[in-house]
Amino acid sequence: MRSYGEYCSIAKSLDVVGDRWTLLIVRELSLRGASRYTDLRNGLPGIASNLLADRLRELEHAGVIAREEAPPPIATTLFRLTPRGEQLRPVLDGLSRWGIPLMTEPEPDDTVRSHWLAGALETMLVDRNPDAPAVTVELQTGDQPIAIEARNGVIHTRLGGAESPDLTLAGPPNPIMGLLLGLLDPADADTRGVDRRGDSTVLNRIRGELEPLR
Repeated sequence: MRSYGEYCSIAKSLDVVGDRWTLLIVRELSLRGASRYTDLRNGLPGIASNLLADRLRELEHAGVIAREEAPPPIATTLFRLTPRGEQLRPVLDGLSRWGIPLMTEPEPDDTVRSHWLAGALETMLVDRNPDAPAVTVELQTGDQPIAIEARNGVIHTRLGGAESPDLTLAGPPNPIMGLLLGLLDPADADTRGVDRRGDSTVLNRIRGELEPLR
């Protein structure tokens, strides 16, 4: 593990989590909870197996993650965040908010995983009418469906379809995210391939309020 060699809390933090892939490993464990090595590989397309093993050892040495043996029938090694690692969640949330406007123009070969989108949406969306009955939205995008629920002022997301959703959005992830986060209006999202089925007024209840990059 390389060091900046600076007596500065930011530099000391980056000594631990500043290497390539390291914070994304923390992201996976934050979103998924305790995970197998193969789960991490699936959530980190492009990482070399030996590099993932190195990063896991470094994070374990730094007290950010811990490994444990899962009982039968799983009977495999699981990696999880330690209490010290859990303290990085606000850092990830801040990076997610800061980076959302950068997602307006994805690279054509960008990989998409639905749990990445679900995590960002739970952070960014707001239930603007907490006294109203609960509503659900199903997103059909990425590698699996995402269900969004607004209930009692709280937004919850999970992977998988929603039972009898009030609104279903199907199409490419970029315009769907733009629509939900207030970066695109419905007409623009429609022209970019989003199929809306159900009550589109639900969007007014949960949409974010992010400004695009200037």
